[in-house]
Amino acid sequence: MAGRITASETQLRPDPRFNDKVLSKFINCVMRDGKKSVALRVVYNAMDEIEAKLKKYTGDDKPQNSLEVFHKAVSNVKPYVEVRSKRIGGANYQVPLPVKSNRQQSLAFRWIIEAARSEKGRPMHLKLADELWAAARGEGKAMTTRDQTHRMAEANKAFAHFAK
Repeated sequence: MAGRITASETQLRPDPRFNDKVLSKFINCVMRDGKKSVALRVVYNAMDEIEAKLKKYTGDDKPQNSLEVFHKAVSNVKPYVEVRSKRIGGANYQVPLPVKSNRQQSLAFRWIIEAARSEKGRPMHLKLADELWAAARGEGKAMTTRDQTHRMAEANKAFAHFAK
């Protein structure tokens, strides 16, 4: 049945190293073919790379640790509006709608992971670390995707009255 509420949120355990549920969900999104140990290794190596970058980084807005960088990256990439196609009177309109919080998070995860995977020729943990670092600073491919989504919603705000 569609729309069935699952207990996945209550069953989700925090990750072993940082004890964070959001990071645990991110690890599950990175996972392919049920290989959780590989996903854990990729994400933790990426976090170690971010820690190494933090030691070299000298800025007044320096985050405390890699987990803080991760959370800042995810919050920066979260979209607030998106366009959904609606059929009204025989015509399809791109209607801008606000995004619910759980969808914001899943889109942010998806865009960060896609941006890291789209880059070729380097190990995944390095690509993921670079993308998280860039997203935390408001740069990178994932941020570009978010900006394009917001731009499209802005361009179609004339059809906002079709939203229900």
